[in-house]
Parts: sequence; structure tokens; C-alpha cells
Amino acid sequence: MKVLVVGGAGYIGSHMVKQLRNAGHEPVVLDDLSNGHADAVLGAKLIVGNCGAPDVLEPLFRSQKIDCVMHFAGLIQVEESVREPAKYYNNNVCAMMTLLDAMLRHGVKELVFSSTAAVYGQAGSTPLDESSPISPINPYGRSKWFMEQVLQDYESAYGLRTISLRYFNAAGADPDGELGERHEPETHLIPLILRVASGRQDAIQVFGRDYPTPDGTCIRDYIHISDLCNAHLAALESLRSGAKGSAYNLGNGKGFSVAQIIEAAKSVTGRPIQVIERDRRAGDPAILVANADRARAELGWSPRFPDIEDIISHAWNWERTGL
Repeated sequence: MKVLVVGGAGYIGSHMVKQLRNAGHEPVVLDDLSNGHADAVLGAKLIVGNCGAPDVLEPLFRSQKIDCVMHFAGLIQVEESVREPAKYYNNNVCAMMTLLDAMLRHGVKELVFSSTAAVYGQAGSTPLDESSPISPINPYGRSKWFMEQVLQDYESAYGLRTISLRYFNAAGADPDGELGERHEPETHLIPLILRVASGRQDAIQVFGRDYPTPDGTCIRDYIHISDLCNAHLAALESLRSGAKGSAYNLGNGKGFSVAQIIEAAKSVTGRPIQVIERDRRAGDPAILVANADRARAELGWSPRFPDIEDIISHAWNWERTGL
């Protein structure tokens, strides 16, 4: 299949491009390079542009004969979304709807959509499954939940079939060492910790020690980037086999606190890691842990790298390539 990977030069998108090629598909990358890197597509076809620009989308769809689309171009920083909600609604909603309309005009009716565990908001109980109450507490989560609802309406009205994958915390790096996280500024916990371990950063900031968790720090479910991409391949195959649209959690079902991640990183790297305590950030829930049983049962997916040490080890190998 020829798969349009929107945001394919970014962290998750570039890993997806590699796995699509390894699976025998032909990825075409659309990325404005605001957060991505041209070299990260590893030689795949790259079209530089924004998915919210009709003058980019029209010639792309006319010339490339796209079979299906994977969308990775959402903005994802919770704290920034609280400060700048317009930026998030413009990108995560308006630009996305422009893409959907272009897809329909050109008869492309299959989409794998990057959603988020942030749609659940402050979880009343964990682990969360797909029937858990939806109540996002920040503009990032609300933008993704709104788009999930739009996709349901587009399926009913126009026959667009979509699988929405609700990520918990994507982490790690390509086990082959070709790809990893290259965000600037970096906001994800594990690469920030590893920057401290490698000496590229002085300390890691811990935002809040007063959450209702055993050690007072936030608890998250971390999923290896390769496992995340494998789930997208499974979702793609499900759509191609005629499955109806649906939403799936993607996670390991294990929660690790910020403090536990720091200790695990110390163990993997053998390096000291200095910590600076900060107040809580706006919009951060205390606990987010996934129940991904539905993805296992219906997509036939399961993580190959469920251990946090493997996730940190692959990320550490990538961090050291830049030293």
C-alpha cells in the first residue's frame, strides 16, 4: 500500500515510516518540519508542507494515489496547550479537518489517527479501558477528543473508516539505533533524564511531589516506540480487512512514577542524575495507566518491549550517538 504519513519526520512518525517500509509498504511523508527532521525519514519520499494547506494537499493526492493515511502531526505538549489553546485547536482540529476533507475528495477513506490518553482526564480509577469516562482537563486532550467525535460523524455520513489509537506515554528509540527522540525543546521525561545522565543537561525537573501516589510523583504508563508502531500496522491491517472504526488504548498496563523512572535510568546508565523540585504543572493528572486488552484481543497486538529497562536502554543508546 501507499501510505501517507502526516508528520512522518517527527519522533513517532519517522519510526512508523521505517516500520512501514520494513513491512513492504510505500510511505509518503508530509511534514512541515516544524518539529521534524528531513533526515529522519531515511530516504522515504518527503513532501514539505502542512496538512492544513489545501494548496499542498491537492497536488499531493492527485499525484501520489494514496491508499490510506496515518496522522502524527498533532501538537502534544499539555502545558503549552493550557497557555496557547488557539495554537492547539488550529493545528489539531482545523488543520486535521482540512486533511479529512481532502481525503474524501480524493476517495481515500481509511485513516489511523493518533489520539491520546489525555482524553480521559483525571482518572477516577486505573487501569483505564476504552469504556472509562471521557473528561479531558486540558486543551490538548479536548482537541483530540473532539477529533475522535468528528471521525465518528465522518464515518456515519461519508464512510470514512478510522481507528483512533489512544497513546499513553511513547518512549524509547529504534532498537537498531537509527532513530530516536529529537525534540527541541524536549519535554518528555525519559530523554530529559538521559540528557542529565549524558552531561548535556545539569538536572531534571520534577513537577510536583504532592500527588496522591505512593511517592508523591505522577504515575504514567510507558510504551516502547516500536510497539506503538506495530500497533499502527495492526490497525492498518484491520481497516484493510474491512473493520469498522474504533478506538484502542495503547500501553503496557504498568505504571511507573517519575521517581521510579529516575531510579531506573540511574541503574541503566550507571550515572548520577540531579533532581530539581518544582511545583505542579497545570493540566497534569496524577495517574494514567492503560488497560490495552481490547487492542490485544481485536488487533492481535502485544508489546515486545514491556520492560521499562529496555525502553530506557534503547533511548540511552540513542542519546549516546549524539555525544
